[in-house]
Amino acid sequence: MFSQISRLISIVFFIAFYNALNNSNLLIAQSKSTISLSSIWEKGEFFGASAEAIKFSSDEKFYYDFENANENISLVKKSIESSKKIIIANTSQWVYKDKSLEVEDYQLSPDENYILLQTNTEKIYRRSHQSDYYIYQISSKKVTPLSLNGKQCNPEFSSSSKHIAFTRNNNLFLYTISSGIEIQLTFDGKKDSIINATSDWVYEEEFEFSKAYQWSPNGDKILYYKFDESKVPIYNMQVWKSELYPKNYQYKYPKAGTENSTISLWMYDLSTQKNNLINLPISSREYIPRIKWTSDNNIAAIMKMNRAQNHLELIHFDCRNQKTEKVYEEKNDSYIEINDHLTYLDSNKGFLISSEKDGFRHLYLYSFSGQFICQITKGNWEVDKFFGLNPKNQLIYYTSAEENVLERHLYSIEIDGKNKKKLSSQKGVHEIEFSPNFQYYIHQWSSFNNPTSAELVNSNGKIVKQLFNNEVLNKKLEETNICKNNFFQFRNKENQSLNAYMIYPPSEKIKGKYPVLIYLYGGPGSQEVKNEWIGPNYAWFQMLAQMGYGVMCFDGRGTGGKGEKFKKCTQLNLGKYELEDLIAAAEYLKKIPEIDSSRIGVFGWSFGGYMSSLAMTKGNGLFSMGIAVAPVISWRFYDTIYTERFLGNPNENPNGYDLNSPINFANQLKGAYLLIHGTADDNVHLQNTIEMERALIKADKQFTSFHYPDKNHGIYGGNTRLHLYQMMTNFIQKNL
Repeated sequence: MFSQISRLISIVFFIAFYNALNNSNLLIAQSKSTISLSSIWEKGEFFGASAEAIKFSSDEKFYYDFENANENISLVKKSIESSKKIIIANTSQWVYKDKSLEVEDYQLSPDENYILLQTNTEKIYRRSHQSDYYIYQISSKKVTPLSLNGKQCNPEFSSSSKHIAFTRNNNLFLYTISSGIEIQLTFDGKKDSIINATSDWVYEEEFEFSKAYQWSPNGDKILYYKFDESKVPIYNMQVWKSELYPKNYQYKYPKAGTENSTISLWMYDLSTQKNNLINLPISSREYIPRIKWTSDNNIAAIMKMNRAQNHLELIHFDCRNQKTEKVYEEKNDSYIEINDHLTYLDSNKGFLISSEKDGFRHLYLYSFSGQFICQITKGNWEVDKFFGLNPKNQLIYYTSAEENVLERHLYSIEIDGKNKKKLSSQKGVHEIEFSPNFQYYIHQWSSFNNPTSAELVNSNGKIVKQLFNNEVLNKKLEETNICKNNFFQFRNKENQSLNAYMIYPPSEKIKGKYPVLIYLYGGPGSQEVKNEWIGPNYAWFQMLAQMGYGVMCFDGRGTGGKGEKFKKCTQLNLGKYELEDLIAAAEYLKKIPEIDSSRIGVFGWSFGGYMSSLAMTKGNGLFSMGIAVAPVISWRFYDTIYTERFLGNPNENPNGYDLNSPINFANQLKGAYLLIHGTADDNVHLQNTIEMERALIKADKQFTSFHYPDKNHGIYGGNTRLHLYQMMTNFIQKNL
């Protein structure tokens, strides 16, 4: 800058100008813009780019991505190592019966001759949706509907690219690309009764999958779930949609202590065209949280777990002789978390699995038949994500919190646990997606004040190509008056160190002492305090700071990243230690001279809404204001898998359900309390907020509540988020 200015003005004038700027931080601040709710939620100025649309080619020489040039959007195949690119299709070519398709997502066939186009999507629950899918043949540029018999769910190509499986109306279907023939494989699917190859509600939400089937490696078999949910209790919701008479929507939702679906596993054989039941007895008191194929086309892997979720078995099923063999077993005093780390080595040489058996999540190697070989990673730190084994150099790749619990870095390590190497360098959180054979990966990196940037990297850690760096968002941030923030630690009453961050109001906004809003989630295994970009909430927190509020966030006991003991200490007693740590956070703030100890508020969503509700009732009057969005008010209202994992059966642990339920302490409410809920929340039901309102009315406690019509747990769509955040901001301004 000095050389540029010196060419325009004299040295004397420049020195005077430079000194004036240095002596006026206020002048600098005034030259930058402030953040508005409109800029966040209406104009979307703080939403950054991501690499979601990028897909690797099977030969790992190219990647696919969308490119916008001269207002024309094209799907382009780009060389990884050079500037070469091939236009696969202009989106204007995606037309069926003279109607342009508004494509929302796409899948490539394994042979890359076809593209499956997703259109007209209707959300069902968190992960499920139904859409109209079209097959685009790249060579002929022909567009063909996958089916004309109704919208489809969970479509997937077979490995041979000859077939596409999908589900509709609780049944499994098979489409043959060469003939264009659709075959129905199951016929007993029925709403609120039998579901084939798609998850029931609680599996989708808590075991985190909707597609409940798996193609075999050779594409000649389909292993799938059958859910019998006929005995699961029904939950009813009214859906208004501005109609004269609201409609009743019902679905099967198992609340803690009630009946789950009965599960069976089936296999469809394309050669015999038959469905066969897998001979593996499973009761309604057990779960099958994962199925997958081993490296052997005839052997499937099945994870089986008891209802308490503290006993896990890994079972191999051989299609040829219908025999099952238990190859791995794990028990835990608390619970066992399910993830997608199970990975099979080629040629039945063994499998890799993660476990917390030594107190921290680490990777272990077993033979194919289940003999322990070695523990690959070790230490008082957590493996976060495991990506698999590079067959070329025999290296394992994973991210972990080894260097800093606030960050996630990428490492490689040999399969025997030797020669560990850190591959990421920037401070922050690193998200990784590998190519099929681990020769390249998409590296996305962010930190608290730096939006995500992405690059292509080879398996040795060398950057090959920059994908994006969010230039527009970064420019917006440079033009914005960003308030100071920092990470720190404080101690709870057990003298344990808890991680936190604070965003501070600018000095010119502080008139005397300033109030603080505490934001938290706090659910088991979660982690809010990370050195990563947090998206629109970053902008909102900055906006509140610009208005004169401090914003604090912390992770108390029960949260993740710090090992099993810290995370699982809340077992059978959700809310007790979390509230103690929230109180410790408030007491920590009260000791800071610049903070107004009479103006400390709390805000949370879902589990965080549960915590903010506890704070306003059992929080010893420390909090002058609380906002609870979509809160769990009684764990008796929540689902079996999540709730019983952490609290057990309500009949066996009634105190665990009731002693820290805000509904039972409504008469202790102090301060301004705002309850917000979507009326169509299929996850945390509106029932929670209704019963809290009932209890507060009975206790003659004044409060504020707002219901968003026909909105689910996320409370979004159209003008909704802008309205929601305006309401919360107004409430904070009035009461904090």
